[in-house]
Amino acid sequence: MKRDRVYHPILRPRRGEFTALAHLSAEESGRVVPIVELEPDGVVLPLVRELRPCVRALAVDFGEVPEQAAGPEQLAERLTSAGLVMIPVMRPHESSLRLAEHGRAARLHRQGAVLRLRPHADAGSPAQATAVTERLLRAAALDPGEVDLLIDLAETACLAHAAEVEERARRVLRWARSAPWRSVSVASGAMPPNLDDLPTDRPVPLGRLDARLWERLGEPGLGYADYGVTSPVRRRGVQHHRQLPTLRYTTEKEWWIYRWARRGGRSDDRCHDLCRTLVTSPQWPSIGARFSWGDAEIAKRARTARGAGSSASWIAWSTSHHIAHVLRTLPEDG
Repeated sequence: MKRDRVYHPILRPRRGEFTALAHLSAEESGRVVPIVELEPDGVVLPLVRELRPCVRALAVDFGEVPEQAAGPEQLAERLTSAGLVMIPVMRPHESSLRLAEHGRAARLHRQGAVLRLRPHADAGSPAQATAVTERLLRAAALDPGEVDLLIDLAETACLAHAAEVEERARRVLRWARSAPWRSVSVASGAMPPNLDDLPTDRPVPLGRLDARLWERLGEPGLGYADYGVTSPVRRRGVQHHRQLPTLRYTTEKEWWIYRWARRGGRSDDRCHDLCRTLVTSPQWPSIGARFSWGDAEIAKRARTARGAGSSASWIAWSTSHHIAHVLRTLPEDG
């Protein structure tokens, strides 16, 4: 099995995530190819122009974008003018017309494509998986050797569910060996879609069941992907409300969730208190603020109560730290 040597965080096209991508270090930038899940409006160019990601390529998933809207070819050409390479992400539910567009977009930069397969939704058996992937490759006029297979296991909600998902993953990986894919990666996500019910004013650990699942699979050459610090369950149409200062801080086996309500009503004071607590905690890395751009921003807020940021800032700092942590734990070859 050929391993994808880059990390694929599956991200939303939002200011927080793109701010983190815009501050990747030179070393990190060559090892990260984000998969951006477009919203139905398909809008991402304004974010790219304002917060240009420090990556060699963006993989873009059009799965939620109506097919009558501007498609992969147009976006690939516009991203070229912004100095970015686009890698199209193919989905089994897409039409032959959209898949043909993906194929042409892939050939524009000769960077191939990603085939994102959700076994629980797209194919219930090896025969179905073979039929589905053959249709996608034929419609896009691509060979398996031009395609990174991403096995998306979606939500890994609890330990009992993780065991079920692991067995499903093993079956799909056995099937995946039947074709010479350019690489094979597994993605899943364990962050809950809503943190509002968690306690405040103390760090709360949540198990990184997605990372543990990948480790348990133990497949030589298997690439890694995840949903960053967000949930694979997308809460569409939920009314936005003013959030407490919140950080989702990644460690080896857990995320530590810091939600801060203390220090009165001023967000600046709350964020200052939160960051001071984090930088004096056992979770804070030994190299401190040098760990990532996000950690430097957290350390800055621990020193002063000015500039607490917003929910986008807190996602940006958390995502930056998460990417840096994942890259430190993944092998660079294999």
